[in-house]
Amino acid sequence: MIDRILSLFKEHEPEKDEYDISLACAALLAEVMHADHTLEKEEAEALRTVLRKLFPITADEVDTLLAQAAAQVQKSNDLFQFTKIINEQFSADEKVRLVHGLWTVAYSDSELDKYEEHMIRKVADLLYVPHSDFIRARNEARDGLPPHV
Repeated sequence: MIDRILSLFKEHEPEKDEYDISLACAALLAEVMHADHTLEKEEAEALRTVLRKLFPITADEVDTLLAQAAAQVQKSNDLFQFTKIINEQFSADEKVRLVHGLWTVAYSDSELDKYEEHMIRKVADLLYVPHSDFIRARNEARDGLPPHV
């Protein structure tokens, strides 16, 4: 009987792929891309580029990851489930690189929307990125510079 009860809990455990670090990052990047309620070609390309810089993955893997991320974002009701994974697995420098990537996506269409900025600020706060690193990442992304970490 105890085994049956334990098996019920195991059936409801989320799959490992659902909480993969690359999936969490892709979901946050997609959230920034959609924050201004418009989808620009430049933003989609910037998102793909950022993912390939953060993780050693192929273009096909990026497409698969983005499809999975879109599904996760649809099911989610907050950012915490994604930032929790990143906080558990990323170093401080990796978090700053991610924030730089978020800014890169936001600036890729040559227009920073207030909703994009708000989303990035919220993510950076949830990732415990110091304000000085947040500002430096923003300025570097705006100027087209690589992250300084």
